[in-house]
Amino acid sequence: MNPLRKLNNVKTAVVSILAALILSACSLPGLGGSADSGISIVSGSTTERQIMGHIVAGMVEHYTDYPTNIIPNLGSSTMNHQAMITGDANVSAVNYTGTSLTGELGMEAETDPELALETVIDEFDNQFDMTWYTPGYGFENTYAFMVRREDAEEYGLEKVSDLEALADDVKVGVDNTWINREGDGYPAFQEVYGFDFPNLYPMTIGLVYSAVSSGEVDVVLGYSTDGRIISEDLVVLEDDKRLFPPYDGAAVATNEARAEYPELDGIFKKLANQISNETMQELNFTSDQYLLEPKVVAERWLEENNYFEDAEPYMEPVADNGLGGEE
Repeated sequence: MNPLRKLNNVKTAVVSILAALILSACSLPGLGGSADSGISIVSGSTTERQIMGHIVAGMVEHYTDYPTNIIPNLGSSTMNHQAMITGDANVSAVNYTGTSLTGELGMEAETDPELALETVIDEFDNQFDMTWYTPGYGFENTYAFMVRREDAEEYGLEKVSDLEALADDVKVGVDNTWINREGDGYPAFQEVYGFDFPNLYPMTIGLVYSAVSSGEVDVVLGYSTDGRIISEDLVVLEDDKRLFPPYDGAAVATNEARAEYPELDGIFKKLANQISNETMQELNFTSDQYLLEPKVVAERWLEENNYFEDAEPYMEPVADNGLGGEE
């Protein structure tokens, strides 16, 4: 029996109830109606999620006459999911396999990417009557060890295992919560990789990028699509022993929405594997570094790529449509 299918029913139920209460008690932009009148896209509070929301809305408006609405700034993946459950939204711009596996589904973390993907596809369909689009966008926002570029070149650092020879000497900055976290935290790192870091410095994860760039530490644990990887000129090391669960980004839609708006399938096929980790880093960097609205970044990127009109399947664009939906 697949151990991932042993759901933590109590945890899932409690989280869902709390999220529903929060959603019903709050009046948030774009929330409070229903998705009956068009395509209602839940994005999120991070730069990345908001950019993806506008990319999806832009593609929908380029290829269809369907009205779109973006629900931004929901504070968690659980709240995004609950908006889909309650009918306030019918498309989630981006879900991450690892997050949805342990969050919405209440299952154990899984480091095998194929098994994780198979599970979220099956369970989102069976439990929620939703489609997890595959292939996904092509990027993975997971934990990643990273170093300064000059150090990567000097010491030949390409993968996490390469750090073993330097482990006794390097200072390593990590997220406070990672130290004792079960599954993929520091204890699991020591077991999987077979070495430890004597000089470990816990800190808020938002500080790790500047800490390594300034030389306060030599290695940090950050997020693989963070724009500061570009601004601080860092090199991401390959998780060669697959400590961290996969967090591949993909869209999710209710099956009801797919039936009502059949062009959705074609739109997400056009976007399949079009956004690499490096591309997502650049989009995040452009928005955060230059203080550009995610909508502007999404619009420029879609225009640069001609809305993927040359990608399969062929879809006839709708003339004179704007981008980005309402907020």
